[in-house]
Amino acid sequence: MQLSKTEEQLMQYLWKRKKAFLKDLLEDFPDPKPATTTVATLLKRISDKGFIDYKLFGKSREYYPIIKKTDYFSNHVNGLIKNFFNDSASQFASFFTKETNLSTEELEDLKKVIDSQIKKQQK
Repeated sequence: MQLSKTEEQLMQYLWKRKKAFLKDLLEDFPDPKPATTTVATLLKRISDKGFIDYKLFGKSREYYPIIKKTDYFSNHVNGLIKNFFNDSASQFASFFTKETNLSTEELEDLKKVIDSQIKKQQK
């Protein structure tokens, strides 16, 4: 299940805070701030999608993420690879390294990460 851009923005704030009330999340938005009802609707939609849950404190709800940011991002990238690169990680890597204007140093760092992962998987 995917989040809309606005839902994803709200999730970024919640992941950063770890838990928050609606008023706290509203503060994180840049000016002009969305209406309280808009943020409440977004929280309901994200909750319905299974990304967050909440604890009740009287009539107030303290929201917290159920899905880790890394898990969401991983699923997002895997979907990208599947849908745009014929499920080929090497096609994705080729596109990524050619089209993102990485410096030689950044490419070397990326190579070290890949080499390290290869070593871990060979053990």
